[in-house]
Amino acid sequence: MRYGLKLVGGLLSCLFALEIAVAGLPQSLGAEALPSLAPMLETTMPSVVNIATSGTVVERSPLFKDPFFQHFFNTPEMQRERRRTGLGSGVILDAEKGYIVTNHHVIEHADDILVTLSDGRKFSAQIVGVDPRADLAVIQIKAKKLSAIPLADSSKLRVGDFVVAIGNPFGLGQTVTSGIVSALGRSGLGIEDYEDFIQTDASINPGNSGGALVNLRGELIGINTAIVGPNGGSVGIGFAIAINMARDITAQLIEFGGVKRGYIGFRVQNISRELAQAFALEDHNGVVVTQVSKGSPAQRAGLRMGDVITGVNQVKVKDATDVRNQIGVSRVGQTLKIDLLRDNKTRRIEAEIIERSVPKRQGEDFVRQLSGAEFALIEEPRRELKGETVILLSAVDENTAAASWGLNQGDIIRAINKITVRDFEQMEAAIATSNRGMLLNIERDKRMLYILIR
Repeated sequence: MRYGLKLVGGLLSCLFALEIAVAGLPQSLGAEALPSLAPMLETTMPSVVNIATSGTVVERSPLFKDPFFQHFFNTPEMQRERRRTGLGSGVILDAEKGYIVTNHHVIEHADDILVTLSDGRKFSAQIVGVDPRADLAVIQIKAKKLSAIPLADSSKLRVGDFVVAIGNPFGLGQTVTSGIVSALGRSGLGIEDYEDFIQTDASINPGNSGGALVNLRGELIGINTAIVGPNGGSVGIGFAIAINMARDITAQLIEFGGVKRGYIGFRVQNISRELAQAFALEDHNGVVVTQVSKGSPAQRAGLRMGDVITGVNQVKVKDATDVRNQIGVSRVGQTLKIDLLRDNKTRRIEAEIIERSVPKRQGEDFVRQLSGAEFALIEEPRRELKGETVILLSAVDENTAAASWGLNQGDIIRAINKITVRDFEQMEAAIATSNRGMLLNIERDKRMLYILIR
């Protein structure tokens, strides 16, 4: 019994001591600094701005887009102007010159751009340069006491790294969300022509576009640009343009107002496991050369069909998108270093990037009914057929024959008289088959239609 009382007394003493220790836990933690992102954000958030845009959009009735309606009824076109506003974010790249990077779609069609800084100051901005194909733009404000953000090397990111997204979601004002890097090198999503996305689960919502994705040191690793989710809401899948790509493009936007993309002259395809076995490769990273254009820089450098490209400019490539992106961010006149495998031996060749000219022809060169139209050969816009060419209506003068038939600038000529055409020689041959009329199959605003020209 005595031993039982001692045991009970001992337990009570222990419990009492534990209660004191637990009660004292918050006091002991209160003397220590709690983990927080606040110090980093205090220096980083002034580099992120809110962007508000407004512009006038001209709306046309769908009936007036129909060439049959235009041709048979000859009704004067009625247009209506509508004021359009938008919200987004941006990141200050150069504090002295006031350069700010954002997404092209944030400032597209904008007549007025208003930038609001984190301290509440507001400034009108001017467009310096845009690159719709990579969805990037640089704007400029005239302001003092700006804070530029330091840039990281996005090639050193790893899946699982902690990241923070800063932007202006839904126009609420500057907002911070956190997450991790979910995936790297995302491409083939159909969002832009040139894609090298960081995927993150940090909440990104409408209005975050153009904002900053930073690491825990407050360094810029990406420009937030897109989300995947129902009704445009965040479900934990967001994408940011890797800063290494954005840095190269914005440098050209500041210098030239656009991106001068060059030409090398070869085509490639991804290496499947079966192809890797056929080429006796250890893995299926890299791409195989399927075509080298005659007289191109690639041919002059010694590139051959069947070569396996493993790296470009000392950056390893795993698929065709990597090669396309490396060429896409390189400048005209720059030497491209291509690492490859040929006959199980490693080689390096160097090819100079040249400016690619766009072949053009005037409509009257083909037939008088097309006078007033200018045609250009461009790269096929459909992602699965990249590398092929198509015939684009690059310009149409009003009050000319081409315009009277309902042809619009931006139309893509897919077929003439039911004959597929992809270059000017095929176009001439198809027109030659015309008897009383010429039937054009065109693509406009991603839909197909026919235009009959008599």
